[in-house]
Amino acid sequence: MVKITVVKTKPYTDQKPGTSGLRKRVTVFQQNQHYAENFIQSIISTIEPSQRQEGSLVVGGDGRFFMKDAIQLIVQIAAANGIGRLVIGQNGIMSTPAVSCVIRKLKAIGGIILTASHNPGGPNGDFGIKYNISSGGPAPEGITDKIFQISKGLQEYHICPELKVDLSTIGKQTFEVDTFKPFTVEIVDSVASYAEMLRDIFDFAALKELLSGPNHINVRLDAMHGVVGPYVKKIVCEELGAPANSAVNCVPSEDFGGHHPDPNLTYAADLVNTMKGGEYDFGAAFDGDGDRNMILGKHGFFVNPSDSVAVIGANITCIPYFQKTGVKGLARSMPTSGALDNVAKALKMELYETPTGWKFFGNLMDAGKLSLCGEESFGTGSDHIREKDGLWAVLAWLSILATRKQSVEDILKEHWQKFGRNFFTRYDYEEVDSDAANKMIADLQNTMFDKGFVGQKFSSGDKTYQVEKADNFAYTDPVDSSVSKGQGLRIIFSDGSRVIFRLSGTGSAGATIRLYIDSYEKDPQKIYQDPQVMLAPLVDIALKISQLQEKTGRTGPTVIT
Repeated sequence: MVKITVVKTKPYTDQKPGTSGLRKRVTVFQQNQHYAENFIQSIISTIEPSQRQEGSLVVGGDGRFFMKDAIQLIVQIAAANGIGRLVIGQNGIMSTPAVSCVIRKLKAIGGIILTASHNPGGPNGDFGIKYNISSGGPAPEGITDKIFQISKGLQEYHICPELKVDLSTIGKQTFEVDTFKPFTVEIVDSVASYAEMLRDIFDFAALKELLSGPNHINVRLDAMHGVVGPYVKKIVCEELGAPANSAVNCVPSEDFGGHHPDPNLTYAADLVNTMKGGEYDFGAAFDGDGDRNMILGKHGFFVNPSDSVAVIGANITCIPYFQKTGVKGLARSMPTSGALDNVAKALKMELYETPTGWKFFGNLMDAGKLSLCGEESFGTGSDHIREKDGLWAVLAWLSILATRKQSVEDILKEHWQKFGRNFFTRYDYEEVDSDAANKMIADLQNTMFDKGFVGQKFSSGDKTYQVEKADNFAYTDPVDSSVSKGQGLRIIFSDGSRVIFRLSGTGSAGATIRLYIDSYEKDPQKIYQDPQVMLAPLVDIALKISQLQEKTGRTGPTVIT
């Protein structure tokens, strides 16, 4: 019989989960007494006691440092709070999309994901705990607020300190817990359920032909030492027949090999350089927990994420899943370029513009209004689960290549000829002093909301832009009529070009200021230009209006996408 202990604790005031759970430096979890325990108890306290005994929780993570410690705590605290069953990926490993898939398949009450996504790992890196609900999607604000409220008043937590689980062996382990029915922990193959789901979505025979048939293409997939490694190995190499050397950095590592597991041109530079050699026709990188992706063509041809979702939308019938379900609607986050809007208009589909955060897409999917969506921050997905899905996006692209028998670059160039091109760039200023960042945004809002601002003209080089609209983006959810305000400062010019400023909440230290520039061009003479050249005047105007460099002391961005 496993004993339950009630431990007295003091509440913390800083356990407010963001759109992606609670993310902090590893040291915060390690050095503050009961920090992780308090937060785990606060999550489980939001689950109705009547649901716990019959319910299952799915648990998995991206392999980062402190994950295994946190999983043992989740096991001990879940048992002491009367949860009936935990389903955990072998060795704790399960990608965020796979957790969403397993929650839905098992009709679980929810899941806990141990990840800080694309943030660095290791003893000096970041750690995160995220709660997903029974739909398989991230907890909505109503629930994250509840978790925060509980955490601020927490005086004790319940734990079974002697309970230890072997995470390495697949199978069921059952424990008799004081006062409750038996507690079951089931260790499952991390990949099996997710792979089965993908087989139902895509034409695996056609993909196998593309990757290992007589006229196969050469692919290079970089898991960046994150959680996707085992999935790529099993699905793309073993099942679809791509050679073993198609997949690199496939062993999940506690510190991601000392790298930043963020699939962009800066942090996935190794892949970009390899692709430039011309040996591979298609390349992709994934982030730490497997929900983000970057797509590259031969010679390192970069597919902007805003274009990626638009191309998938324009070629959506290449994917058997959508032939079965039909296409219910398309959506993008507000900062994402309008490339998807052009596809929606041409195909006469409904398009939704939402704030940043996958939960907004989830609401539309649950209501049957949405099939395909994407964010400029390298997230692409569909209504097959309720998270963005990196490997799904890669198989979607490979399905398009298999059907059209063209290169990535040719597919994109034809797309721009047909729909026009949205030139897009994003500047990230990371770990800016929080006070300076907040002041800059407040001052900019005052400038924008001055009644003389709309109609004003700004020039840079030979280009002049006139302000048509200036606002702080607000969204009314068409499903539940909830309103989300303050989602990003937008300056929209008379030609439709947009400049957007947002403070991001996914880092663990300082503030990240993101500047987005989006400008549409349909002149066939101009659509193949370099985005940085085409957008330089708008970048210059954005920096002038915001005085970003003067107010933050930053001479340039940390990352340019």
